[in-house]
Amino acid sequence: MAEATTSNERGVTSSEGRTADQVLADLELQRRQADQRMRPEVEAQRREAHQEAQKTLDSEAIAAIQQTERALTAIGEQRIDEALAAIEQATGKISVLLSRNPATALIPVNVQVTVIDTAPQSISDIVFLRDAAEVALDINDLPTTRTLLDSLRSEIRVRTYNLPLATYPVALQRAARLLDEKNLDAAGTVLLVALNTLAVIDQVIPLPLLLAREAINQAQAAKDKDKDAAHRLLEFADDQVVRLMELGYTPDNAEYSALRDEINNLRKQLKGKEDTTPLFSRIKEKVASLTRRQSERKTRSEDQKQQQPKKAA
Repeated sequence: MAEATTSNERGVTSSEGRTADQVLADLELQRRQADQRMRPEVEAQRREAHQEAQKTLDSEAIAAIQQTERALTAIGEQRIDEALAAIEQATGKISVLLSRNPATALIPVNVQVTVIDTAPQSISDIVFLRDAAEVALDINDLPTTRTLLDSLRSEIRVRTYNLPLATYPVALQRAARLLDEKNLDAAGTVLLVALNTLAVIDQVIPLPLLLAREAINQAQAAKDKDKDAAHRLLEFADDQVVRLMELGYTPDNAEYSALRDEINNLRKQLKGKEDTTPLFSRIKEKVASLTRRQSERKTRSEDQKQQQPKKAA
């Protein structure tokens, strides 16, 4: 664990005397040198997450967004009739959605799936950057806090943009009324605000958990041919579980501590002549369950469009 002092401009230095800026500068080099054996698994998981998220998108909701964009363009060109026609089309799409989904508040219209891998491999560097972020937060240096926290991500992020059924139809009706009154500027503002207040929901799949899962799979494949290689792969899996915990992805560290115990017990059994197949199966089932539960966790950010692409489709 890195020891923190308060001797630099950000309020923290590592036990090696490096500042937060220097640790951040080292991360890119560390990532280039990182072991790439399990990266195909990350890309496969990203593709799978994207395909699953695409299935949730609603064509009627997407069409409503597109018609709203069309109305906004027409308003900018002072084509009131065309703008009203587009709003009418959007309102019709919303009516269909309301009839189909009377109990659903949010309808997915777009998705972005991104691999974000900025966290250090070194546990001491993770602890150091986390401590530096706490110091920055304590002195209300929020820009530095955000930068440092962003350097502690190792995840596949599935970000879904959702049309809010409770407020979107009201905005369309208000915009149409303002257009009838020839108040183009106000109508355009209402539509722009509606487009920029799509609800954002994030789901995160931690990369260390995926890398640990793949390492365990590879260790099982190697256990009969090369026990040393299998042992190293299990050691790598254990290291990734530790990173997972230190990066704050674990809602309950007890479960992950128990997983570490099982992995280390398996490493010991590999040295003997016992059949390790049952233990491998049990560990793989536990990792699969933890991965599924991690991917089902959602965080919601209201009234943010953020990096929503121009077109909703």
